[in-house]
Amino acid sequence: MNSVRTFVSFALSNGKHGIKTSKNTQLRQLLSCAPLGVAVSGRGAHSQDLTKNIQYISNDKVKLTVDPVTMRLDKQIDRPLCIMMNWLLAQHKHVMKYAALYLEQGFDVVSASCSPWQLMWPMKGSQLIAGDLLKLIANNPSYSPLTLHGFSVAGYLWGEVCMHANANKPLYQPVLDRVVAQVWDSAADISEITIGVPAAVFPRNAIMQRTLRTYMEYHMKTFHESATVHYMRSSQTFHLNPCHAPALFLLSKTDPVGSETSNRRVYESWVRNGIQCTWKVFDKSPHVQHFIKHPKEYVSALYTHLDAANVLTQPEKMRMRC
Repeated sequence: MNSVRTFVSFALSNGKHGIKTSKNTQLRQLLSCAPLGVAVSGRGAHSQDLTKNIQYISNDKVKLTVDPVTMRLDKQIDRPLCIMMNWLLAQHKHVMKYAALYLEQGFDVVSASCSPWQLMWPMKGSQLIAGDLLKLIANNPSYSPLTLHGFSVAGYLWGEVCMHANANKPLYQPVLDRVVAQVWDSAADISEITIGVPAAVFPRNAIMQRTLRTYMEYHMKTFHESATVHYMRSSQTFHLNPCHAPALFLLSKTDPVGSETSNRRVYESWVRNGIQCTWKVFDKSPHVQHFIKHPKEYVSALYTHLDAANVLTQPEKMRMRC
């Protein structure tokens, strides 16, 4: 395994990222994700960082201050909120394409991202993000109703959120009950993590994908207590899902990361637990690219789902997109 780790370091230092640092820090720097700065997107939408992993997006140019301990915002705005949990290394411009679907219906959007490094070391990364996300929606009750829209590894992140909630059900179950609709696009389970992370980090380099996959398999065996066991617990919690809002599954038959088989297991578990589920599977589209490849079908399924939850305020815009 030492030779594999050496090769990973060599490949990272000579790959397209061109990282020239010590071998002990190359992998960490590659898998860390720089926080997004305050930005103004196209079409008048505005975004700002609440934390290095959580961003607030709105049609209004509003400046918010967040208490870093409680995650309470200094302004309480009465409007629906979409909690959007992104895929690994999602670019801001791509996230905004999905956020726009909610902004045009009068939502504000909270966009949460998790870097590969934070995913690999959950106690120092993804679990802290999950805790902040839960506190944010719990301590800002004026935002209602809530909608979830998760991509890829967001299933794992939501499992961590739900584990936090289960630790104090009297406090947090009412928060989960404020969610009126959930959407899962290309949801990836623990069984796909060693496929999904290398594909996200090296989308066009098959050799480096295989190398990173080998390292991740080693990582999950070696760091079972500090990493893998947390993935397993989160996966179990996600399959049981204490959030019982109606769910829409969007996936592809050809996606190896968010596979039809693993999504079907989640779907069947939720149905057994009384969650109303809708299944939309595309014949052929890449991971988290169903909207790009099938825009009209994607939007039609999404807006039909949101309409059933009575959260559409501009149905005519739905018809224009469809």
